[in-house]
Amino acid sequence: MENGYNIYWTPNALRELKETIDYLEGKFSEKELNKLALEIEYIVNLILNNPYLFQKSEFNNIYKVVILRLNTMYYRINGDTIEIISFFSNIQNPQKRKMK
Repeated sequence: MENGYNIYWTPNALRELKETIDYLEGKFSEKELNKLALEIEYIVNLILNNPYLFQKSEFNNIYKVVILRLNTMYYRINGDTIEIISFFSNIQNPQKRKMK
């Protein structure tokens, strides 16, 4: 919390992240999976340093950031906590998004 914010991955976001990684393990090389992990870490650090950096989504008070065109991460600012609420695979039907 060096910058004043904490990060919190909701159970939904963690489940979606795991499902994404499980799916991609059969499709991507180790190098590509590492690139995704580094990009997620980079984006999370950007959000921690400036949570208003990315655009608001169509959902009320929820921001979104596209990660390597394949996924969209949704988050909200709750006091000094950044809550990552969804890690959505962009190949899915958008109506499957859960903002919990």
